[in-house]
Amino acid sequence: MNNQPGIKLTDQELVRKSLHGDRHAFASIIKNTEGLVAQIVFKMIPNPEDRKDLAQEVYLRVFRNLEGFRFQSKLSTWVGQISYNCCLNWLEKKKLSFPDPTPGSDEDPLESLSTREQTPSKWNPETLAFKKQSSEIIKREIEKLPPLYQTLISLFHQEEMSYEEIGKITSLPEGTLKSYLFRARKMLKENLLSNYKKEEL
Repeated sequence: MNNQPGIKLTDQELVRKSLHGDRHAFASIIKNTEGLVAQIVFKMIPNPEDRKDLAQEVYLRVFRNLEGFRFQSKLSTWVGQISYNCCLNWLEKKKLSFPDPTPGSDEDPLESLSTREQTPSKWNPETLAFKKQSSEIIKREIEKLPPLYQTLISLFHQEEMSYEEIGKITSLPEGTLKSYLFRARKMLKENLLSNYKKEEL
């Protein structure tokens, strides 16, 4: 039942082997999704010790519910959804809210987003930011954003997930996702312009 080295198994094969007791297959599921789980848990949960516990809880839930996975999405998306829900449940138990970070905004983020995409500036700080994901400056500024914004930026720009995939993970409508992502990029852009010179980025 051991997986042959160098051969990448499909989601279906990994699930089937895991359900038949193949520990190597389940270890592969963890390996394939641990980056995504970390992005969600680390952005939503402030306490490092709680993050470790939650990551373990995520994979415990994945294992317990694997038999019910019906491949209506990618396996990684399903694991991401479990991660997101685990975090929300933890925040609720701790009586910590996870609301819309900018309620009551007067601007139309979707309209602004459309205009921005049609007429990009010569030097676009948010574009520069996502091209330099390894930059400590960018990481620090992203970490200053509200947890929801951090999570969505990570899923969209670092994990390169589609709106549909992120919607399945977060249960947020596509229009809301676009709105939040625009606000997050706008906030990041303003922080970069306020705190750093172009030459520093």
